[in-house]
Amino acid sequence: MAATPITAYLALGSNLGDRLENLRRACAALESRGIHLRRASSIYETEPVDFLEQGWFLNGVIEVETTLEPARLLDVLQQIEREMGRERLRPNGPRTLDLDILLYEDCVIREEGLVVPHPRLNERRFVLEPLREIAPFLELPLLRRTAEQLCRELRDSSQVRRICDPLLLPANH
Repeated sequence: MAATPITAYLALGSNLGDRLENLRRACAALESRGIHLRRASSIYETEPVDFLEQGWFLNGVIEVETTLEPARLLDVLQQIEREMGRERLRPNGPRTLDLDILLYEDCVIREEGLVVPHPRLNERRFVLEPLREIAPFLELPLLRRTAEQLCRELRDSSQVRRICDPLLLPANH
């Protein structure tokens, strides 16, 4: 565990089942594991990227505080995905839940199975729009640009529509 809590930014997505409830349950699962939600973006409905023959996603970004080291945080995210029925049948395919580490403080990490900042962060409107909402002037490591600047420069023309307020709500159980 990290000696002191750090700030990380996580992306959440779902395009199977009750998408909104899946995101709510993911937030509750993070909190129950001591990963504290500090801020959340609105929820956006986004068209699929790469593998287009699937339903639209709901996406958001959350700012969290954690004492978990990056690899352990990734383990926890993948455990939550599995608990919520995620099956990795095809890259970029449909999923009940997708959780990704976008940023971990200002760290640059290149390990087997873990790359931070997220390698396609600057190419994906469905991630940059929600990140810009909660941290517009946060400078991203390596890119030396803010989320605001990256959104303005983005070539991704996929549709991203804000559909509801932030998700810092407990799951319905």
